[in-house]
Amino acid sequence: MDHFNAIIGQSPALDSLIRSAKIVAATDVTVLLKGETGTGKEVLATAIQQSSARADKAFITLNCAALPESLIESELFGHKKGSFTGATTDKQGLFQAADGGTLFLDEINSLPLSIQAKLLRFLESGECLAVGDIKPYKVDVRVISATNADLDRHIKAGEFRSDLYFRLNVVPLELPSLAQRTEDIEALIKHFLILFENAHSLTAPKFSKSALKTLKAYPWPGNIRELRNLCERLSILLAGRVIEPENLPSEFTTKAVSTTPAATDFTLPETGLKLDILEADLIHQALNRTNGNRSKSAKLLGISRDTLLYRMQKHGFAM
Repeated sequence: MDHFNAIIGQSPALDSLIRSAKIVAATDVTVLLKGETGTGKEVLATAIQQSSARADKAFITLNCAALPESLIESELFGHKKGSFTGATTDKQGLFQAADGGTLFLDEINSLPLSIQAKLLRFLESGECLAVGDIKPYKVDVRVISATNADLDRHIKAGEFRSDLYFRLNVVPLELPSLAQRTEDIEALIKHFLILFENAHSLTAPKFSKSALKTLKAYPWPGNIRELRNLCERLSILLAGRVIEPENLPSEFTTKAVSTTPAATDFTLPETGLKLDILEADLIHQALNRTNGNRSKSAKLLGISRDTLLYRMQKHGFAM
């Protein structure tokens, strides 16, 4: 069974990602998933785990931003009775619960610095130390982490340890935004409409060609999660109907128009220009504006990430 079939789409950007993820799944290497909010990082992490040798073992997820700093250490590593107020019994941590399996740490950028040191110790030695204990314990856990933040910027700001980053970033996999894989939108819509037709026992609506064109022109700041929510809303409110552009929320039509540049926005100077120099300058501006994030830079330039990397190499940018 191919567990990666749960990831809908056949765009070149997605196809390249899945090929890499399948290779990674067959190993036990530490993986860092990067990408904007809503691009499907947890879905990819699940596919990697289910395709790995640890598939029949525990798969535990933790959103590092969901717990206060005072609780996350105990949640991850456990605690001993009496180690702090309210610790009335010994508590097993998620690392112990995931022994032999996989631990998925989402929003790893939100992990407090004090806990980052303990996570680094585990990655280097396999050892964990429960709160209030003096004797470490060893576990066999594969760590998959994810972030939607620019960790390089967090490192420069002193908010994330560079040594931990290098340990987590053994194999980085960057998920493309939905705006970078618009050719997958129609397949995703079909998938979601069938899902909600079954879930709500309602006849699924259909999207007209003009509505689909509008959706493909939209920038999708919420990515696949935003598309999923839209499909569920329309499946309930407009069940069995044909969806036209006027049936879409106002932000879809206004943003689609405002974010589509007119063909006459740029006028060639009378004296002409040097296209290579202009292209290199635009790439430089895009990288500066996104603090070096190549996926976001590619999105600003209206090209794929692979095309951006090719052109960066052509112009001699540091890779």
